[in-house]
Amino acid sequence: MFYKSLALAAIFAAAVTSNAGAADLPVKATPKKAVEVPYFLVNENSMSYHYEFKATNPGAGYTPKHVGTFSHFDVWAYGTNFLNIDWLKATSSATPSNPCGITANTQCQGYTEIYGFVRSTLGWNQLTNSKMFAWGPLKNISWAFGADGNADNTALGSAKRSVQGGIQLDFATPYNGNLSLSGFAYKEWQHDGFAVAFGGPINPTGDVDLRTTWGVGMNYTQPLGFLPAYIPLTYKAIAGAKGPKGTGEPAPLGTNRTTEIFTQQTLDLDVGKMVTGKANMFSMWVGYRLWKNKFGLQDAPLGSPPLLGLQFTTESTWLVGSTWAW
Repeated sequence: MFYKSLALAAIFAAAVTSNAGAADLPVKATPKKAVEVPYFLVNENSMSYHYEFKATNPGAGYTPKHVGTFSHFDVWAYGTNFLNIDWLKATSSATPSNPCGITANTQCQGYTEIYGFVRSTLGWNQLTNSKMFAWGPLKNISWAFGADGNADNTALGSAKRSVQGGIQLDFATPYNGNLSLSGFAYKEWQHDGFAVAFGGPINPTGDVDLRTTWGVGMNYTQPLGFLPAYIPLTYKAIAGAKGPKGTGEPAPLGTNRTTEIFTQQTLDLDVGKMVTGKANMFSMWVGYRLWKNKFGLQDAPLGSPPLLGLQFTTESTWLVGSTWAW
């Protein structure tokens, strides 16, 4: 009986000791589910319409234009992407005896154009996983590159194709604004429908291979935060220049391309924020564009040889439009 009692006591003691030891052991934490980071940190799309009161078609004349636009912008781990596609419809008409693009006149046929471009950046801070390239107002330095293309139903049938690449610097401005400055190399190809239509051995294919040149650009977005909250206005400005790029065709064809300068400013009113309190949903805007030496073509008196330039190469026009974003 003694041994039996001793054995039961030992079993009890062992059980108590075992339970006490188990209580003293650390409890393994329940693993937490990893938070999934979205591929796109920002993903925005928009549709716009605007009216150009006095656009130009170099060598042909002036024409108002209706323009519809789809835009996409995203931010991912290493940079940004921007896609823009314009549908442009000229509204002036020309008679069969005075076709657009062949003789200089003050009217231009109601031609249609599709123009698209893409711009991308790879941020140096993101690529190095650091803040090495952020000092004071400078937010980042990036590799910047892009491409353009168009198609139209004019007699020229320009069929533009271009690529560019360089460096972009981004700066912070007041009220969460942004200023981007870029410098890049630029290469362009086009098509000369007149060379094909008129025949001849000089350029039967109509191919235009323009010389590689330099380019600079600016993109400035500045919310006017000093105004009352019920007046949500934003000033936006883009500007750029491209250097001379030759004629792109064997002599005597082609027009010598000179330095091209472009600037456009708009004042955007965030109507969606005023009405619903939701910002960046629907806006209405007015703007002004100045495009000197459009497409690199320079102004020249009527009747001048093509190598000296064309008429109607400076575009100075007011714009009015609206944008819906999601």
